[in-house]
Amino acid sequence: MSKASRNRDIARAKVAEMRAREARKSRQRRLFTWIGAAALVVVAAVAIALAVATGGKGHNTGSTSSTARLKLGPLSALGSLQPAPSQGKAGFEGVAIPAAAPLAGRSSAATGGVVDGIRCQRSEQLIFHIHSHLTLFVNGTQRQVPAGIGIPGSQTAPSPHGPVAAGGTCLYWLHTHAPDGIIHVESPIHRTYTLGDFFDEWGQPLGPSVLGPVHGRVVAIYNGKLYHGNPRDVPLNAHAQIQLEVGKPLIAQQMITFPSGL
Repeated sequence: MSKASRNRDIARAKVAEMRAREARKSRQRRLFTWIGAAALVVVAAVAIALAVATGGKGHNTGSTSSTARLKLGPLSALGSLQPAPSQGKAGFEGVAIPAAAPLAGRSSAATGGVVDGIRCQRSEQLIFHIHSHLTLFVNGTQRQVPAGIGIPGSQTAPSPHGPVAAGGTCLYWLHTHAPDGIIHVESPIHRTYTLGDFFDEWGQPLGPSVLGPVHGRVVAIYNGKLYHGNPRDVPLNAHAQIQLEVGKPLIAQQMITFPSGL
């Protein structure tokens, strides 16, 4: 074989080898592309399945989804209800303050330690900031929710707009500023807090047959509906209106209007 022929054969062999390498690379690229596409399909399928399972609502941070899980019934199941008393004068937060004695004082309230995972901190925690309202009746007589629950060391002081908790060493994520029943939820995390959490901060028992120092069947009304279950589990959702009663007569729910800013 001539030298020219050998050179042509060597050149053809090199070209064939280069083409083979390019073909292998092309197959690898197609394989990687297919694997990536398949992974995206799997991820999308998982996301769709999760969305369907959760109703497309994601994490529960609002009142609607929490309320949907509550077992509520008509107030007619309670029989005849006495009309709610007229509300008193609006106080520090623009909400009426009952002209009544407190259900209990704050002598047993938390003094700064962690309660139900809730901390007492020196500054407000406003990542999750909502308000609920709590009304209390014992034997048909209204009782106050004191100011300063969840604010250790505070004192209830007069102001031009009514009594308000002044001072204090720290703020629990659940607290009250005035004796008007407004419960402030000011938390660094999104979480469904409950009446049980609030009463634990207050240092008062709460259950189906106990409301603070009062014993007897506890009736819970939630946004105009009869709540079925342990009152400790009632969620403190945004603008929830909650009424707890022990004894007779039973009182129709006393509704408030949340002022702007609450």
